[in-house]
Order: sequence, then C-alpha cells, then structure tokens
Amino acid sequence: MGVTLAFFVALFTEMYGFPLTIYILTGILGSQYPALNPFSHASGHLWLAFLGGGAIMMTVIHIISNGLTIIGFVIMWKGWKLIHGAKGGLVKEGPYAYVRHPQYSGLFLIMIGMLIQWPTVITALMFPVLVFIYYRLSKREEGEMIKQFGEEYKQYMEKVPMFIPRIGERG
Repeated sequence: MGVTLAFFVALFTEMYGFPLTIYILTGILGSQYPALNPFSHASGHLWLAFLGGGAIMMTVIHIISNGLTIIGFVIMWKGWKLIHGAKGGLVKEGPYAYVRHPQYSGLFLIMIGMLIQWPTVITALMFPVLVFIYYRLSKREEGEMIKQFGEEYKQYMEKVPMFIPRIGERG
C-alpha cells in the first residue's frame, strides 16, 4: 500500500508541483525537447509535448484515461462489495467470474489511466514494480485461499485467470 501511495503522490506532485520529468528530459534532450516552454504546466504533459497536441488530443487522452480510471474503480467496488457480502465464503461471481483478483486488476487500470493522463518518469518506473508487488501479494493470498477452500479454490484457479480476463470466456 505504501508503494501504491507513493505512485499517486509522485504523480500528483509532478502534475501540480515540481516537474521532475520535465527537468530530467530537458537535461537529457536540451533544445531538442519539443516544448517551447519546458517549465510550463502544459509542457509537462508528455503526450502533448512529444506527439503534438491541442484541445482535441487532450480531450481524447482524457476520455481514454478517465474511462480506464472509472472502470478500474467500478471493478474494485464490485469486487469489495461481493467479498464483504460473502462473509467468509468463496466468491466466484461478478468480476470474480472473469479474474481472481479484480481489486488488483481495477487498481492496475486506474494506474494505467493515470499514466495515460499524465505520464512521468517516476510513475512509469514505479508501475512495473507495483504490478510485481501485487503479483507476489496475490500469490500469498492464493496460498491462504487454498488452505481455507482447498480443492474448490484450486479448480477455480484453473478456470479463471489472475488479473487479465480471457476474451469471451467466463470462469
């Protein structure tokens, strides 16, 4: 949880505070950095700086990133609602019919949405680390689930993928 919090703090610190990514890139690229004013807030948006942009590109970026973020929150909410309503039982319906760890899948979608909306060097480096940390956590949780539910959970694991649903299939 601490690393996840650090991801969001780093993201919003750069977005509204200290533009570390701009300083790093202007240091490396110098005058090749594609922004007229590399120290302005607008020039800190890397997709716009490197791909060109304007209002249309910013709108497309926001639609995609906000869509992923909202979908991620909905998946997390539905997963938590089912888990807390199960009162210790094994949940295999709702988002759990598609992935074994929907809360983590939702969190990954939120982080991807944030990376699309405002990519930074720090958050781009932190994202794979977070995925690895949550992968290890999910493996430990699955060990606990096997102890609690035994063969039923093992069969569930064989049918349902961990984080990314199979297209057109349900567990």
